[in-house]
Parts: sequence; structure tokens; C-alpha cells
Amino acid sequence: MAGTVNRVILVGRLGKDPEIKYTPSGTAMASFSLATDESRKDAQGNKTQQTEWHNIILWGKQAEIAGEYLKKGRLIYVEGRLQTRTWEDSSGGGQKHRTEVIGDRFVMLGARPEGAEGAEPGRTSAVVQTPPETPARLEDEEDLPF
Repeated sequence: MAGTVNRVILVGRLGKDPEIKYTPSGTAMASFSLATDESRKDAQGNKTQQTEWHNIILWGKQAEIAGEYLKKGRLIYVEGRLQTRTWEDSSGGGQKHRTEVIGDRFVMLGARPEGAEGAEPGRTSAVVQTPPETPARLEDEEDLPF
């Protein structure tokens, strides 16, 4: 169908360290959960916060970089697309569904943790993007579009 868009942009905190796996051909895959929060006021004027959890999948060089630098609690920006997988539960529980964000770009936000390898004073973020048919790259903060 022409004119459709499947694009997701999230800014949130990692709920766990990335889990890295490799395909039989040697391609890295990282998976982790990402929490986003939304604050609202209820009918009585009390502030409430709702947390939404997202399943994130990264592939290739991005997955390797995520495994090396991302840790639970780290704030990141992720761009990607939604994909829902369906499978039969092996215990006879019927069909199972899981919606994931297949990331094609992520940005590590905030200062690197102290003692992090390659930490540079004043460097607060790095872009990691894997455009089709090109390797991942780290860009300077000044190149960010926001």
C-alpha cells in the first residue's frame, strides 16, 4: 500500500543490560527493554506517572556497540520500525505475540559513566546508525538534527 509509514522514535532508559546473541552466520543481535514515562494529573490534580516498556532489537555493528556501551539505566534515543512476531506456545498455550522496535539508529544521551572506556570530557552523546548498506558510525554532537 503506497503512502504508509512504520517509524518509531523513543527516548527512554534501559531496563536491563543488552543481551547479545549471534546468528549462525555471525551477525550480532542485541535485545533489551526500554522504559518511557509519561506524567499526568488525575481528576483530583495529583500527578501520576505511567511507564511503558518497549522491546528493542538492534543488529550488526549497532548490536556490538550496544553490548559494549549500554547498561541498565542508560538514557538513549532510538529510531526504528515496529515488527510483531507470532508463534505457537510450546506448552499448548496457543499463539503468542511480541511487538518489537527494530532499531536502525540510536543515540547514547547524557554523560558517559565515570571510568567508561574512551570517555572524553565534555562529550555527552554519540550517534550510532546503520543506514542500509553502510557500516555504523559515531558522529559528533554538532551533527545531530535536534
